[in-house]
Amino acid sequence: MTEVVSSPCATHTGADPASRCCGDFVAGIAEHACEVLQNTPVNAEYRHMIVAAPPGAANAQPGQFFHLACPPGASGSTFLRRPMSVYGADPRLGTVEFLYKVQGAGTQGLATLQPGDTLDALGPLGQGFAPPKDARHVLLVARGVGLATLSPLAAHAIARGASVTAVLSARSPALVMSAERLRAAGATVHIVTDADGNSDPVQLEALLDTLHAQKPFDFLSTCGSNRLLVLLQKLGKAWGVAGQTAIEQHMGCGIGSCYACVRPFREHAQSGRLTFRRVCWDGPVFDLQETTSW
Repeated sequence: MTEVVSSPCATHTGADPASRCCGDFVAGIAEHACEVLQNTPVNAEYRHMIVAAPPGAANAQPGQFFHLACPPGASGSTFLRRPMSVYGADPRLGTVEFLYKVQGAGTQGLATLQPGDTLDALGPLGQGFAPPKDARHVLLVARGVGLATLSPLAAHAIARGASVTAVLSARSPALVMSAERLRAAGATVHIVTDADGNSDPVQLEALLDTLHAQKPFDFLSTCGSNRLLVLLQKLGKAWGVAGQTAIEQHMGCGIGSCYACVRPFREHAQSGRLTFRRVCWDGPVFDLQETTSW
């Protein structure tokens, strides 16, 4: 039986909320008025938005997110901001990118934005991915909107000299996203879909075991699927390889003050005791083995 223990948020209790540490990067949190440059459909469900952003925003790191003030949409207005993971950030161009699924009131409102409109974006927020500096082969396994979260990690790891293998999962080939973007960054891409019958955990485990045998992974990452999380936890233990996962969660303030996004995590990878952490402040990226399934 899992024991629940009370614990303050682990890694940054007492940290100045005006600044956050992400790997080697310290970013100031600010509210940015970003001009929309592009907001176009990618497929029947997702859209790709690019906004102009000042340096503090354009330096966002892989795994970080922005809290967006969404305009009214077809379903009406939203009271709270919506957290949105960074799909890309380029300080040289001064841009930040988002890949999002149009489904609720907030994202319906985002879909109405046109080039020249202003997006109110608070951030960058949260703890991003922190692969070891000596990582040589990074595995990315993602499904759905998780592809947006993991895509920047590929470019980051490759820039540091690592090889990247990305396994992209979707319901159908038409809903696979980011494949060409990842290939252009230098990643090796494998696509599995429900429609093709090769995305179930048994077949995916066999594929990953084969890839690991050919060229062992030394860092694992995932986002967007509970079953992918559980599978990578199993493989990570079997291979003795560490990793991280990015978690999606409803939020209130996005800066750790309201405790609306608290969820349970294992105290450490082998622990049967649970602690509670704020996804916005201690995450949204967490240790793979400390993360509980949902």
